[in-house]
Amino acid sequence: MTYQKYLIIASKKDPAGVNITTQLSQFRNPLLSSMKNSPSFDFYLREEEIVSDENLDLDKISKYDFIIFASKHQSKEKIKSLSIHAPGNWKKNEFGGKEGKICPTSAVFQKQLFENLNKQVNEDKLKKYQVTLECTHHGPLINKPCIFIEIGSTETEWKDRRAGFTIAKTIVDTIENFKENPYNEIVIGIGGPHYCPNFNKIQLNSNYAISHIIPGYTLPLTEEMIKEAIEKTKEEIDFVLLDWKGLTNAEERGRITKILDKFYLKYKKTSEIKK
Repeated sequence: MTYQKYLIIASKKDPAGVNITTQLSQFRNPLLSSMKNSPSFDFYLREEEIVSDENLDLDKISKYDFIIFASKHQSKEKIKSLSIHAPGNWKKNEFGGKEGKICPTSAVFQKQLFENLNKQVNEDKLKKYQVTLECTHHGPLINKPCIFIEIGSTETEWKDRRAGFTIAKTIVDTIENFKENPYNEIVIGIGGPHYCPNFNKIQLNSNYAISHIIPGYTLPLTEEMIKEAIEKTKEEIDFVLLDWKGLTNAEERGRITKILDKFYLKYKKTSEIKK
């Protein structure tokens, strides 16, 4: 799977999105955009909030191979963070998208973006920022492979030009150097908290490439959720990673393994993986 044409979407209402796209504009080479065989990116700055489906130009989006949403991240804890996640709603859709529908994503692209973000944070000495995956959540709903990359969690961080530069450089490096890796094992994650500490370690320190993550708070698992996760991963799934302690209780663990058996999906516990 090669991606050549990328679209960076941000909201004009979002100070982090504006920060990231402003930093990204210095890397954009219009000449590359006109060349057929080199990867390039364009911008789409929206009037609406980034998670909103309202007036979203799906025709414009359809002309690109991969979509990157540049956005702010908000949290009650106000942790300084740089985060990555696929969009979609496992159940309720409180912030855009549709109930029970998730977006396509690439496990391999997500892995390389996460690796590059960790590397760039070290290079730029952004020690105060925590780099993390998040589980799949919120809108908008689109039918192109996509990912969110975000700065959290207050106005101070959203406008931090160093953080904006780090994310911009991460995006450019990933776009320019992205290669499909046939040796990665492609997995879906199930269980654990929103910020996925076990999946973070695995994504960074192993050969596994994690696609969608279904967190513990959206359980009980349904067959539809698994179908969505399989269908909305661009690569073929090798198996499922279970954050065993984050699967609420023994009854739910039994239900999950039954559903996975029904889909002929192998599974491993995160505790079995060398991190």
